[in-house]
Order: sequence, then C-alpha cells, then structure tokens
Amino acid sequence: MRYFYDTEFIEDGRTIDLISIGVVSEDGREYYAVSTEFDPQRAGSWVRSHVLPKLPSPDSQVWRSRRQIRRDLEKFLGVDGDDPIELWAWVGAYDHVALCQLWGPMPELPTAIPRFTRELRQLWEDRGCPRLPARSRDAHDALVDARDQLRRFRIITSVGHAAPRPARGGGRPSGSRVRAASRPDRRPDPAGGRD
Repeated sequence: MRYFYDTEFIEDGRTIDLISIGVVSEDGREYYAVSTEFDPQRAGSWVRSHVLPKLPSPDSQVWRSRRQIRRDLEKFLGVDGDDPIELWAWVGAYDHVALCQLWGPMPELPTAIPRFTRELRQLWEDRGCPRLPARSRDAHDALVDARDQLRRFRIITSVGHAAPRPARGGGRPSGSRVRAASRPDRRPDPAGGRD
C-alpha cells in the first residue's frame, strides 16, 4: 500500500522536532495528529507565520503524545499485516527523519516501515515535469499537504506512464531501470514555496 505523507516540524540545523503529521493512504484513509511535545517557542519566524496558525485548537482530539502518534501510525500503516508499506513525500528527507524519530533510534523502527521515503519530486522530474495544480491555500497543514502528495502522484503517473509498482522489501520497483540524467540537476518547484 502506498502512503503519502507530510510533516511540519521545527529544525535548528541539529534537531528536527515534529509538530504535526498527515498521512493519506492510496485507498483513501487519512491520519492526522499534532504532537503535544513540541515547543512552539523554538519555532522560527517562517514556522510561526505559515504552520502554527493552521494548527487546530489545543483541545482538539488530534493533539497526541509522540507515543500515541507512534501507536496510531503502527495501526494505520498496518505494520503487522502482509501488505508492503511504501512511503511517498515531496522533498521528503526531513519528513522521513521526523517520522522515524517517533520510534527513537533507527533499530526501534518496526521492520515493516521502510528505511527510506520514495521521492515524489524526483518522480515528477523523471516523468518530464507534467503540469501540476497550484497548491492549496491551506498548504503547510500536514494533512492538506499529504492529500496534495496523493493528487500529485496520480497526475504524474497518469501522463503516459504506468504508476511504479509497489516493491517488496525496498529497492527499486520491479521493471525499473537506472538511467543517466539528461536534464539539469535543478528544476523549479512547480508550486513554489517551501515544501
């Protein structure tokens, strides 16, 4: 099963502190949580302007401890099931770290959860940078952004190419080939702004 996700976080160049996480499964299920453990006083001006105002009221049921978020995600992702888990994000390196840190050290991460996130931005470039819709006005709300990742994936994979098949145990999807880059390394973000 493919899962598209986004996190909002506070980072200082040394640590990544989860604020919120949104996950949307390919079958339409959704998960959203806000951590009760982040310190809003550590947030930089960008996060204070673009992320914190979009969080729900602290009395909302979506505010959870990191421990509860971890348990919720294990259930949502089906870590005890047989269906392989495939994680996707747009520019997801920091998102992957924020997600994995919910379990502490890497060896504590359940074996069913991949040790990497598939890069939606790279898939977009590999597929010729098809036109994508503008981002939602509610961008930087983790659940809104996760929904946007799924929408982007569907658009990217509908443009003359089949969707990559979920791989078992990591690695490349079966049938994929490594090819030399024929485009410049840097492409503008089609939606603009920070991801």
